[in-house]
Amino acid sequence: MKEVDQEDGGDRALQERLAKLAGAIEKKQAESSESDRRQAEAAAVGGETGKAMALGFRMLAELIAGVAVGAIIGWQIDRWSGLSPVFLIIFLMLGVAAGFWNMVKLGSGKTPNRTMDADRKGRDD
Repeated sequence: MKEVDQEDGGDRALQERLAKLAGAIEKKQAESSESDRRQAEAAAVGGETGKAMALGFRMLAELIAGVAVGAIIGWQIDRWSGLSPVFLIIFLMLGVAAGFWNMVKLGSGKTPNRTMDADRKGRDD
């Protein structure tokens, strides 16, 4: 009889231990899934930020390129013609205008491919 009582006591202890371990596992899994969700959200936000930064740097490059090309063309024409700052000023202003125009096109999201696709869709309908 004592052996049966000891086995029942041992089973209870094992079952209590098993329940305790199962609870600890569930708790860890819940914490892990919460942490995974937070990491996924952070990655999504980081991806959006990266895209925005890439667009910003591209806009900056477009502006600088427009100004630089206008200044170089104007300076070279001034050297050939002998009229010192006239063409430099004119082409510098044209370069600034071209840079801003390219920035507006990038910011609005209108590219030649998109407008052509939209025209094709409009014609097919």
